[in-house]
Amino acid sequence: MSGTLYLVATPIGNLGDLSPRGLETLGAVDFIAAEDTRVSLKLLNHFQIKKPLVSYHEHNAAAAGQAVLSRLLAGESCALVTDAGTPAISDPGELLVRLCGENGVEVLSIPGCCAAVNALAVSGLPTGRFTFEGFLSVNKQSRREHLESLRGETRTMIFHEAPHKLRPTLADFCQAFGPERRIALCRELTKLHEETRRCTLGEAAAYYQDHDPRGEYVLVVAGAAPREEAAVTLEEGAARVLALVEAGQRLKDAVREVAEHTGLSKNGLYATALEMRD
Repeated sequence: MSGTLYLVATPIGNLGDLSPRGLETLGAVDFIAAEDTRVSLKLLNHFQIKKPLVSYHEHNAAAAGQAVLSRLLAGESCALVTDAGTPAISDPGELLVRLCGENGVEVLSIPGCCAAVNALAVSGLPTGRFTFEGFLSVNKQSRREHLESLRGETRTMIFHEAPHKLRPTLADFCQAFGPERRIALCRELTKLHEETRRCTLGEAAAYYQDHDPRGEYVLVVAGAAPREEAAVTLEEGAARVLALVEAGQRLKDAVREVAEHTGLSKNGLYATALEMRD
């Protein structure tokens, strides 16, 4: 019988955020696959956990993934951890999860820290619908094409960014979305110097011309305002009604549907549609 792969979320700054279940899992598995064994060793030493560590990251994912899979198929259990946060989210762990799924190995997620969700929660921007965009490409053309594709995105957008790239990223944001778009810049989440700056893109770009960016950032950008439907005349609304009738809808139902979408009067639509039909 094969073992289980556990995706264990680790703290993004404050070690007190490692969950009791996460601690229990790290102490119970046969071995741990880590993005950077040196970083994970510090975490394990802090909690006095002694387990064999193997390296698993984007540059060795193919070979290391097969090695981890072989041990899982032999019945061992493994905890996958990233340097900080939830493994497999914007992380090569997704390849290992897919590999396990293709080979019938059970994968369980041990919930915990996720920088993107933490930033969204404190951003003050709409949280009902959002899109996670991760790190932008370092290639100027690719990043601008990426941002151009998001110009009309109405959902709140979440990006990760390093401090040395923050200024050009804010400039690209201003160009793609306009300087009046709202942003929350969440810096050093859960750490000693945690800070959230809520402002417009233009204000953020101006602020960081005079202040050096410090620490890792999660950038939460407001989505575009939904496009308002152009005003529809009574005649245009009646034409829509007749098109729905022609498609098989009852006149009464067609009038109600068009009235709901356009705000036009039901009586006016009904009368105009009859007039146009006759």
